[in-house]
Amino acid sequence: MFLEENFRYFSFWDAVESGLYFVIVGYYFLLFAYFLLMRFRLSKKLYWLFFSILFLCLAAGRVFFIVYYFFIPELQASNAEIAQILMLYYRLAIFCSWLGLACLMGILGILLFPPEVDLDQKNARKKTNKFVLTPTMKLLLRITLIALPIIVGILVLVLPDNLLMSPKMVEKYNLDIDLVTINIFGWKYPAGLFILNFILAPIFMAAIPFLFLYLAWRTFGVLRKSYALNAIGFFLYYTGRITQGAFEVVGWHHFEATIPPLIILCSLLIIVIANNYEQLR
Repeated sequence: MFLEENFRYFSFWDAVESGLYFVIVGYYFLLFAYFLLMRFRLSKKLYWLFFSILFLCLAAGRVFFIVYYFFIPELQASNAEIAQILMLYYRLAIFCSWLGLACLMGILGILLFPPEVDLDQKNARKKTNKFVLTPTMKLLLRITLIALPIIVGILVLVLPDNLLMSPKMVEKYNLDIDLVTINIFGWKYPAGLFILNFILAPIFMAAIPFLFLYLAWRTFGVLRKSYALNAIGFFLYYTGRITQGAFEVVGWHHFEATIPPLIILCSLLIIVIANNYEQLR
C-alpha cells in the first residue's frame, strides 16, 4: 500500500531487485577496501591496485544504474527533463563499467607481460634465437590494453542520444527524436548500444575468463587453482550481467529482479576465494 500511494513505477519486484543490488554495492566497497588496504598496502604490487580500483568502478557504475532504474523515473519533472537525466546517469554507469574493464585489462596485462626485467634476456634471445619482448615493449602492450576500454568509455560520454536511447524510452516519455536503430529479428535496438553490447563488450568479456583459463593451463599448483577460479568467477559475473538484459527484453521481471544479482553475488564470492591464496601476496 505504501508503494502504491508514493511511487508511480516502483513495484514489489523493483524493491527486491534494488535491495539485492544495494547488497552488491556494499560488497563492492568491502572488496575495494580489502584489496587496497590488505593486499596493495602490504605488497605494493600494481596487480592488487588494479583489483581494488576495479571494484570501486563497479560500485560506482552500479550506483548510477540503481538511480537510473529506480529513482529517476519517480521524479516530478517534464518528460524531456527526466529523459535527459536518465541518459546522463546511463552514460556515467556505462563509463564506469568500461573503466572497470580497463582495470581488468591492466590485471591481465601484468599477468601476460610481467613487468619484471629479466637480466639474462639478451643471452636467452641469442641462445634460443626466439623473439623476446623487451621491458619497454611489455609496458606499451600493457598501456594499450588499458587504454582501449577507456577510449570506448569516453566515446559513450560523447555519442549523441539518438545512438544510445532505447525506443521504449522515446515511447514512454513521448520524445521527439529520430533514433538510429538496428533491426534484430524485428526488434529495434539502438545502433550505438548494439556496437557496445554485441560487438565490443563481448570481445573484452570473453577475453577475460579465457585468458585466465590460459594462465591456469600454463601454471600449476595454487596458481592454477587461483586462475581457474578467477575465470569461473568472471564468467559468472558477466553471465549475470547478460541474463539481466535478456530477462529485461523478454519481460520476465521477477526473474530479472532475483537471478542476475544472485549470480553476481556468487561470482564475487568465487573471485574473493580465487585471490585469497597466500602465495599471491
